[in-house]
Amino acid sequence: MSRLADYFVLVGYDHDKERSGTGTGKILERFPEKDWDDVPFHQGLELFCQPGGWDLSSQRTQPTFFVSVLTDIEADRHYCAVLTFHETVNMTPKKPDEVETEEETGLVQHTLMFQPKSIALVSRLDYFETFRNCLGIIYTVYIESMNVQIETIIGNLLGSVNIPPPGGPQVRFSLGAGDRQSLQPPLSPSIPVSRNTVAVLFQQLGIHNVLCLVCAALTDNKILFHSNSYSRLTDASTALLTLLFPLKYSYVYIPVLPNALMEVLSTPTPFIMGVHSSNKSEIQELLDVIVADLDGGYLAIPEHLNLPMLPEHIYSRVHMELSLVLNPELQNADYAFPPPSPSPSLQPMLDKEVRSIFLRLFAELFMGYRSCLTLIRIHPEPVITFNKGLFLFERGLSGDDFLQKVLGGMSFGTFVQERGPPFRVCDIFDEVSANIQETLLQEGRKPERVLKNIQEIARHLFINENPNPQPYAQKIPRPCDGAFTRIHIPTFPKIDVVRVQEIITDGCKKSAMKAQLQTVRQPKLQFVPYGPPAGNITAQMNMVNNSARRLEVLRTCVNSIFENKILDARKTFPAVLRSLKSRVVRNALTKELAIHAQQNRAMLESQQFDLIVRLMNCALQEDAYSEEHAVSTSLLPLAAVFCRKLCTGVIQFAYTCVQDHAVWASMQFWQQTFYSDVEKNIKALYLPAEEVVGKNEKTDLNEAFTASPESLRKSQGLLYPEKTALEIAAEQIRIWPAQSEGERKEMISNEESTVFSQAIHYANRMVYMRVPLDISKGIKNVFSHEGESGSSNVSHSIGGSDSLDGESGFEEGDNVDPAGSVVRFISKFVDKVCSEGGVTQEHQKSLHQMIPGVVAMHIETLESVNRESKRLPPIKKPKILKPALLSGEDLVLAGLRGYLIPDGREEGTGGNLGGPQLLPAEGAVFLTTYRVVFKGTPCDIQACEQVVIRSFPIAALTKEKKVSISNTPHIEQYLSEALQLRSCTFQLMRIAFDEEVNQEKIEIFRKTLNRYRYPPSVFNMFAFNGVTTTATMLQTHKQKDKTATLRKLATRTFLRQGRKPGIKNKHQLARKTQKYVLPAEPLAAPRRATLPKQPLDDSRPNSLMFDEEDDLTVVDESEIEIQTNTLKASDTLSADKMMDRPYMQDYQRLGLGSLSSTRQKISEPFRISEVNIQYSVCRSYPALVVVPSSVTDESIRKSLAKCHRQARFPTICWRHPRTKALLVRCSGFHGKGVMGMMKSSVVQNTTTGTSTESTRSIEQEKFFQAIVANTPVGSNHNTDSLVSLNSVLTPTSEAMGSPPQSSESPRKGGSSAIYRAMTGLRGSGGKGMGSFRGNQQDGGLDVKEGTGTPPAARKAALYVFGEKSQMKAIKTENYPKCDFIPCDFNEVRHAKASVKKLMRACVPSTPLTDPEVSFHKMVEDTDWLPQIQTIMQLSGAAVDLMDLQGSSVMFSMEDGSDFTAQVVSLTQLLLDPYYRTQEGFRVLIEKEWLAFGHRFTHRCNHTAAHQGSGFAPIFLQFLDAVHQVHNQFPLSFEFNQYYLKFIAYHYCSARFRTFFFDSECERYENGTLFEDSRTKSGKIGERGDGIYKGTQIKSLWEYMDILHQKSPLFYNFHYAPIRDSVLRPYSDISTLRIWDFYINEDLRTGSTYDREVVSKATEPNEENEEGPLLPTDRRIINGCYDNIQEAQLDMYRWLLEEMNHLETDLCHFPNKWKFVWDKLESPVELQVRRASLASELIRQHGTSIHKKSTIEILTKGKEATKMQSQPHHFEPQSYVTPTYCDYCQHLLWGLVKQGYKGMKCTVCGYNCHDKCQNLVPKQCSKTRMSRESSFRQSQTSMEDVIRVTPQNTPMLSGGQPTSTYYDETWQSAQVSETRTLEGYLWKRGALLKGWKQRWFVLDSTKHQLRYYESKEDTHCKGFIDLSEIESLQPAQSLPGAPKKAVDEAFFDLKTIRRVYNFLADSKDAADEWINKIQECL
Repeated sequence: MSRLADYFVLVGYDHDKERSGTGTGKILERFPEKDWDDVPFHQGLELFCQPGGWDLSSQRTQPTFFVSVLTDIEADRHYCAVLTFHETVNMTPKKPDEVETEEETGLVQHTLMFQPKSIALVSRLDYFETFRNCLGIIYTVYIESMNVQIETIIGNLLGSVNIPPPGGPQVRFSLGAGDRQSLQPPLSPSIPVSRNTVAVLFQQLGIHNVLCLVCAALTDNKILFHSNSYSRLTDASTALLTLLFPLKYSYVYIPVLPNALMEVLSTPTPFIMGVHSSNKSEIQELLDVIVADLDGGYLAIPEHLNLPMLPEHIYSRVHMELSLVLNPELQNADYAFPPPSPSPSLQPMLDKEVRSIFLRLFAELFMGYRSCLTLIRIHPEPVITFNKGLFLFERGLSGDDFLQKVLGGMSFGTFVQERGPPFRVCDIFDEVSANIQETLLQEGRKPERVLKNIQEIARHLFINENPNPQPYAQKIPRPCDGAFTRIHIPTFPKIDVVRVQEIITDGCKKSAMKAQLQTVRQPKLQFVPYGPPAGNITAQMNMVNNSARRLEVLRTCVNSIFENKILDARKTFPAVLRSLKSRVVRNALTKELAIHAQQNRAMLESQQFDLIVRLMNCALQEDAYSEEHAVSTSLLPLAAVFCRKLCTGVIQFAYTCVQDHAVWASMQFWQQTFYSDVEKNIKALYLPAEEVVGKNEKTDLNEAFTASPESLRKSQGLLYPEKTALEIAAEQIRIWPAQSEGERKEMISNEESTVFSQAIHYANRMVYMRVPLDISKGIKNVFSHEGESGSSNVSHSIGGSDSLDGESGFEEGDNVDPAGSVVRFISKFVDKVCSEGGVTQEHQKSLHQMIPGVVAMHIETLESVNRESKRLPPIKKPKILKPALLSGEDLVLAGLRGYLIPDGREEGTGGNLGGPQLLPAEGAVFLTTYRVVFKGTPCDIQACEQVVIRSFPIAALTKEKKVSISNTPHIEQYLSEALQLRSCTFQLMRIAFDEEVNQEKIEIFRKTLNRYRYPPSVFNMFAFNGVTTTATMLQTHKQKDKTATLRKLATRTFLRQGRKPGIKNKHQLARKTQKYVLPAEPLAAPRRATLPKQPLDDSRPNSLMFDEEDDLTVVDESEIEIQTNTLKASDTLSADKMMDRPYMQDYQRLGLGSLSSTRQKISEPFRISEVNIQYSVCRSYPALVVVPSSVTDESIRKSLAKCHRQARFPTICWRHPRTKALLVRCSGFHGKGVMGMMKSSVVQNTTTGTSTESTRSIEQEKFFQAIVANTPVGSNHNTDSLVSLNSVLTPTSEAMGSPPQSSESPRKGGSSAIYRAMTGLRGSGGKGMGSFRGNQQDGGLDVKEGTGTPPAARKAALYVFGEKSQMKAIKTENYPKCDFIPCDFNEVRHAKASVKKLMRACVPSTPLTDPEVSFHKMVEDTDWLPQIQTIMQLSGAAVDLMDLQGSSVMFSMEDGSDFTAQVVSLTQLLLDPYYRTQEGFRVLIEKEWLAFGHRFTHRCNHTAAHQGSGFAPIFLQFLDAVHQVHNQFPLSFEFNQYYLKFIAYHYCSARFRTFFFDSECERYENGTLFEDSRTKSGKIGERGDGIYKGTQIKSLWEYMDILHQKSPLFYNFHYAPIRDSVLRPYSDISTLRIWDFYINEDLRTGSTYDREVVSKATEPNEENEEGPLLPTDRRIINGCYDNIQEAQLDMYRWLLEEMNHLETDLCHFPNKWKFVWDKLESPVELQVRRASLASELIRQHGTSIHKKSTIEILTKGKEATKMQSQPHHFEPQSYVTPTYCDYCQHLLWGLVKQGYKGMKCTVCGYNCHDKCQNLVPKQCSKTRMSRESSFRQSQTSMEDVIRVTPQNTPMLSGGQPTSTYYDETWQSAQVSETRTLEGYLWKRGALLKGWKQRWFVLDSTKHQLRYYESKEDTHCKGFIDLSEIESLQPAQSLPGAPKKAVDEAFFDLKTIRRVYNFLADSKDAADEWINKIQECL
């Protein structure tokens, strides 16, 4: 029996320590004054009596009661019940020592104040209601002045009231104040008492929140309650601990935390605490704490906290059961005739029903846990461990994060320690856990059965708390109502200490006498029910998953090995390796090997040994991915049994060949295996002899193969045919008290000896498995199971090399001292298991002394084994096949033998796609000066006659890293890791090196590969093989080092800082004018020199290149040294020589002037300017450019070029032959405005600076005027509307009197369009026909005149597409007849990220196992097709504007060399049929990409200087866009798809010099500009056959011309040219296709784009073929091995080859195929006839769809430009909370920068740095009211312009009028959302982010709350799904909010993901938002 209360304490206000209004408490009296021997007194009790602080009050308050929990040093909990009341105290005002005013003091002291006083009871028992009654009686006696001595009550309470333990009888007592009380202990000591706290907790928080709290407590998270009631805090904390039963919370537990101890919340350990709600502001700063608001029913989980939840199926079932109990009416709520609602349970019973649900939950979670308990010792106390890995594996929950954390927590460790013993006191959890599986099966999720079982468990829980059914009428004195309000309240009397002590002493003596007379019933010990095994739970998951045939194949293979039938064994060996992926087969293998080991077959021949080791390695490798490690445990003893004899006295055991697995370095594995063996030995000590014999009897091997451990159990009766270790231990514990002392000592000694002997045995095993065969190489690395680890400098990533188990025990110096590291590892293991197993210190000491000697002896033994093993004859391996090399290609590294491992592609693996299993292949990997090549033969015997080749250019390598690989069939070696190489040609190689290739050779291969991939100069690459540079090349520019950019940045910074004070002299001004100008003397081309070949490490100079980050590259004259004396006069660069360039001839074809016209014919509108002939204006531009004749070279040089980035001024690149519209390209305007490029470079004289700026503006305006003047549509500017594009339908032949001028070529998929057109006509009832004919007669559409359309809605003569940030700063009134359209475009960083994802999707490194992640899903996530769509849409807009409207188009974006080149090139290809020929396409690339300076060297990362930039697929995206057009218009291109793939492959292969360097200037300086000049036709014919005779070709175009003349490789036989045809492709995502260039490969030749290699690879086949293929010829074609397009000859190619053979047979000289093709008579052209209605509708439909896209682009840009800019009102701002700059997104204030001053707009709250102020958008988001009305008026006017007359309205294919069609288009672009409410709100960001103002739109239709950067932004930054909202309520002011914030304007929105904090402008606005959102809900 124990005392009800241990201490009584009186605590009062301490007037002596009062300081400035903040008081403290002190203990006035305590009883007893001397501590009890078993319970010491707690210090600091006064803090918990008043958690909110000891403060005087000016008002009377009611007495309060609550219970705090104190924890002592032994982690025992003590309950402190506190009753607090107030007493009057007279306060005399006095001045403190330091005179302060009343405002400075915290309290205005009145004469009469009320001070708090507390009476408290401290107890180890949790009878809260009894504590309340006892303290209430003491208070009643005091307040009512009853005739009872308080000393008597206190003495009786502390000395006379004793409570029996749980299970005892009811206690009735009286404290002597006329009271009668009773107290009933619970029945079970282990089941907690909850009263009704659990039910109240669910009422406060709800089902989901409480489940989250339970999961948080189980997974060791921090939980904090807050409420205005201390009692609620205690009850909630108690309820949470009760729900965790049978687990016990082991961390910090403080239900009521005093304010003085708030710093405890920063503890790093998990906790459950409670604080008063007055501290809400302080707890908001906690970043890793889950906060539960008991008063508001709100649970806040930090965003960054990943809270593991219950498995989904368990969570849904528990949620359903809780709803069934808490909301019984919910099940019948929707019934039309609901049954009578059941009466709800009373709260105490409801509490128990909820607890029973959680009890069932834990029983289900831990179901089968007893089958995973491992017994180590039985006597003197049982020692039991839990096999976590086995439990998770048997339950099938190895990947469940929640259960992983629960089983790894301290609470579960205590659970195992308390409930592991098999003979103990049982409770209801043991019963429920034993029957839970059967119970769940019987319920079948039927509510009535579930509820019945829940109520049954609840009844037991209720009886546990209330075992006595007869209530006892208690009598508790209470004070009168309002007693605390009396005016005269006496002071609590001083208690007589002596009297109280006497009563306590007397009471203790009487209690001791009663205890001797009474006998307390001891709880009965029982055998704990075993329960269901873990393996039976997962629906027979461990049953046989392989057929008996496969198991028979395994046994046959193993028997063949041991019978030395090696050939027979090798036939089935690959099948056995594949079957080892199954756990059943692995277990069968271990049993079969154990049987042969018992038959004395351990000594093997060499080949036998190799095969057995291979099987063991494969089994171990597959077992490594399981936490169970059952196979590793079984193979551990076998590794020390199987061996082979190397020579006399030297034997090699199998463990020397299986040491590389990570499992041997896992301390967890060794411990679990040790404990399992100890359990077997302990069990053998107590088993009868007959059972041991029976156990050793062999079972049938077939049963061992096919039966799981659980299937061996009996179906009825006992669980096991023999006693388990726990059953034996239970029996031994039961009879332990009856044993004699001698028998006990003998048992303890035997068990200790068993553990010690096993420790010695395992120490030797660990020595065998951890000491490597070659000690000089150190300990083998532990392999990571993450799939991929390690990296090289190629990827610039940090490779992860962490081991699987953090307890491996090896440190950084392990390889330095392998023997010492092994000794430390084993010693750590010995300390752990021996201390747990109870081994004596003497035995442990002797074992520690033995370990170093054993390690040393084993190392000495292995030396001879290692020496003799190296003398073994090598295994015969296939011959290394050398690859065919190109001309000039040399081998750098000879072939390294290895295996080509399959990757994520299914082709070639013989899987679902069928075909031979070509991979894995055995061969060698070669490194040449040009390629990485693997060549070998398949490992599969049935496919080994074929040769497998996979290769890619070294220059295309993007990433190289090491990856771990799993068991691979057909490979007879253990391979742990491989080298993965990925290239931008969409190729992937996974090379696993042979065991003969050591690590040193692998590292040499990686380093050499990296050196050749990133040479110091482009002259070290393969394209320049054998060619060296002249001295001029070496002196032109200095080598660009890593600090070049920093030097330029520092130079600009110095100049900028020097300009600010105005310190500048005339010399500096004169030098400034020459800063950007190269020397005036003419440049000369370098002369070839015959110098010796330079080695690879020889550094060559890179050309000076522009950096992406720099606005302008500053070139100093001192950095340029040109030696003209080494050049010939004929090599001097001249305009006449440049006129021979193909693109200059294209300018003359387009009528854009000639060189003579620039000097003589001034009347021509255009001229070819020589302003950049010396590349002095712009280094990235061509030498000759086309400009209007009215623009002078001087204006370009001085003004126009300085208005654009990189000085890339506008130039004309194409002219429409019919409409005369111009296509202009340039870079983007400078960020500081169009009027100046560098305002910071203003000179001292302000007048001069102003004039210079004005001059630039005037020259730019003149250029725009010249473009407008040369555009014919500019003369009648107001003739048509902008949006209509002249007409919705193009003019027909009848209307125009001539054939259509803008016809389109036939398109694929036209049949579907015809069907839609005809369906639309039939549905319209013929109305469409009439409308269409009417339109033909009128010749177009009529547009209403005089509708008051604003100028912005009229079409312009020039459309300028540019960046949004630049377009807004342009004053459009200075540029008449020009329209500036802001548009979105693909940035380079987006393309880089997209191509990485695309390569992972098209060429995955591992097979896709997740069914939700398919190939198309991965492609969708890459964002590749939307980027292609953007290019096609913008190009299509330019096509419509130039072709239909006749307006000129200018593209002014980024630096003008990336996205601009894509759009401009594609636009010309769509408009001009010439560019769809082979010659024209080459001219297009040379003009727009090579001449205009696309940075090929930089984007392809050719050199080490560009290594870190990453591959940017800008040119590849353009080719992909051309491929999309080619798919839709296959008859419009002279070249085929292979032509595009060929260019896509070689533009980054570095085989040719065509795509080297970043500009024409660099090509000229390095002597490659004129190398790619087209060879004359005669010379090409002479060299036509020399391509395969060692001739190195420098130009890709020359190479392709030679191939084209030899065969129709690139020719499109379906080419049907149409003059003046304009292509308008569909750009919808659904019409785009994944290019087969990304997914196809050819394993026969390696690459089909190096034709010499293809020719050599197919040479033997061609020798066997005599004559052309006959119809009877047959050939097997494999999809991934052969090139199907070349293998399947079409009729054209077959006939041409047939003619060639016939001419040869007739001894005639065979003609070229092109000559024969051109001689064919073309079909007679049919007379022009009227097109059919279906064809016309199809063409018009395509045009309409195309124009719809154009209209959307224009209207979207107009929407942004119509918003007039309003400047911000910035003021300096000091930030004290984490805030980010809204422009650069860098931190203004945070953990690093504090107190930083930035700039903030006082109107809209825009935050930015000082340096970013001039760069932010000039649009202030708040000043927009005046703009809305003007915008709506403009919209109305625009709609009037679009509307057409009814009688001339044409019909589209769907029967819809086109006017309605375009009205809807305009409206969808402007009003595409239902805006219930919109406006600005302040939104608080995530972790460490401040408040930002966003434009919010409440959409009731889409059920979303979207937010934008500003009102003008059309793309939302994010949205909140209204269906995910859980609560919406007003909130208090939060820290970091804006200064002008209104406290009542805050409100919080809680979703299932996070909590959003909002701030409105006013309280009314906040209420409106709350009401509107709630209405939508």
